[in-house]
Amino acid sequence: MINIKNLSFYYKKKSPLFNDFSLTLENGRIVGLLGKNGAGKSTLLSLIAGLNQPRVGEISVNGFVPFNRNPNFLADIYMVPEEFSFPHVSIACYVKAFSPLYPAFDHDKLKTIFEEFEIHPSSNLNKLSHGQRKKFLIAFALSTNSKVLVLDEPTNGLDIPSKSQFRKILVSSVTDEQLVIISTHQVKDIDTIIDKVVVIDEGTIIYNENTEDITQKLFFETAITLSEEEKVLYSEKCPLGYRVVKPAKANAESSIDLELLFNAIINKTI
Repeated sequence: MINIKNLSFYYKKKSPLFNDFSLTLENGRIVGLLGKNGAGKSTLLSLIAGLNQPRVGEISVNGFVPFNRNPNFLADIYMVPEEFSFPHVSIACYVKAFSPLYPAFDHDKLKTIFEEFEIHPSSNLNKLSHGQRKKFLIAFALSTNSKVLVLDEPTNGLDIPSKSQFRKILVSSVTDEQLVIISTHQVKDIDTIIDKVVVIDEGTIIYNENTEDITQKLFFETAITLSEEEKVLYSEKCPLGYRVVKPAKANAESSIDLELLFNAIINKTI
């Protein structure tokens, strides 16, 4: 569980990114953290992971203060950053060196994910393509079985088949004991796997809803024309007519179009 209270944070000589920011996230969720460039998504993840210290306020992750870097905290959280580097070693050597840091590490799960991702343990990490290295990092992260997984732009660098594999593997690997936070601009890559949407803008939460509640409140569809008789909350032109967000219909649900939802939120129409 993550509990953030009255957080304020800024980098030296820069304007505050967060001011009196509060957020609670419970285990058993896959959370999509969305926002425009510069909204503070990556900084928020680094604060949760203990890489930065709040200027004011409190962050608690499973009962630990992240910046204290308690070994028990570090053994139960894993962050996949957008930018990363590896030592010049084989995958097998890396796993042997770092897996003991995570008491719940599952080598059988890692082997299964390697097979799905077509990753060979004998490969040298720095001779792999960026996409293959990203897939290795995701595989390692999921295999730690950490209670908190933080993924910053996890699908960047992945081709279309690998993105599909990522969604399948993530859903099958995560348990109800875990909390997964995914920050991304590639919203279409995660709209079928998240069960909570959090949108931040200028250091403030402007949307925080579970997906089951969203489908009860909103209806997403493609319409050939815009009807003046129906209430449309937000629309965008598309080759087939219009992509539309409307109030939910009685006894009808639709799949969430996360990109359309995000644009509607940012444009303050819902």
